[in-house]
Amino acid sequence: MIKTFQRQTLSYIFRGITFRPRPRYQTSAMATATAAALAVAKAGTTQCKVVLATTVAQSLLDEVQTTLKTLQRKPKLVGFLANEDPASRTYAEWTGKSCEQYGLDFELREVDKDELEAAVILANEDDSVDGGIIYFPIFGTKQDQYLQQILDVSKDVEGLSHKHVFNMYQNIRFLDENKARKSILPCTPLAVIKVLEYIGVYNKIIPYGNRLFGRTVMVVNRSEVVGRPLAALLANDGASVYSVDINNIQHFTRGEGVKMHRHHAVDTDLKVEDVIHKCDVVVTGVPSKGYKFPVELLKDGAICINFSSEENFGPEVMNKASIYVPAIGKVTIAILLRNLVRLCQNRELKSA
Repeated sequence: MIKTFQRQTLSYIFRGITFRPRPRYQTSAMATATAAALAVAKAGTTQCKVVLATTVAQSLLDEVQTTLKTLQRKPKLVGFLANEDPASRTYAEWTGKSCEQYGLDFELREVDKDELEAAVILANEDDSVDGGIIYFPIFGTKQDQYLQQILDVSKDVEGLSHKHVFNMYQNIRFLDENKARKSILPCTPLAVIKVLEYIGVYNKIIPYGNRLFGRTVMVVNRSEVVGRPLAALLANDGASVYSVDINNIQHFTRGEGVKMHRHHAVDTDLKVEDVIHKCDVVVTGVPSKGYKFPVELLKDGAICINFSSEENFGPEVMNKASIYVPAIGKVTIAILLRNLVRLCQNRELKSA
């Protein structure tokens, strides 16, 4: 039997008000999970391949370095810290170290929360700033959603502004008619996409935009931050996606034969056990220590990816999965830097 979702522990991922996952790659839980999976793999008792985020991230970081050489100047990212949350400060410090390591400028601006709006507007008007990132939560209310939209779309490194979100859901991939300036996608959902590309789930023989046609994916998380955007991105690329949350399962597709331009989602009365046997890929993001995906129901040879800060798959996943990715944090890092470089590219193309 499938373990019942616990409302109290899972409400976090379905509120849609929490703006940023914590830097998962730093968590001891994921380090332990990764080490355990590698130990099983090295013991030779399973056919499952463990893929590490570091390996996937490297090609993205190489791309960042190559693109930097074509830019007129070094991109600058400004971070806004307006709370006392230790995790936000840790994330800000990590952002700065990552930028320094890969040749990007970073400036942390610490302001009172009541002065944040003015500080962001000032950065919008500053030509030396290429990207901005606000370390939420600030007020912990819908006011944070307003602040999220203050950052200029041309400097939105996380792809959270209305224009980028609209483009993502409408399957519009560029900001201009000439298709020169690419739209920015949110970091964690795009990180999952890049993992799937790396391990070959995307079929490169099929035309771009349809390369997941024929694939069935389950995403266990429907937050507005990661789960729903991820389901939309996968469906827009042609997949049949079952999006699982505490209330129900929604089915995301582009219709029969991927004939529709963008995905459509419908509510279903299905349960996980009704569809899991169809799923080539299972992606989980449940931030609860008590949650474990029912591995025994997995299709033999399924691909399992976890983006939660907790270990959503038990060690028995190694006996069912063909590929297991226990964490994706370092890929998310690479996407953040790649987005910053892309913003700078877009700016130079627009002014050319």
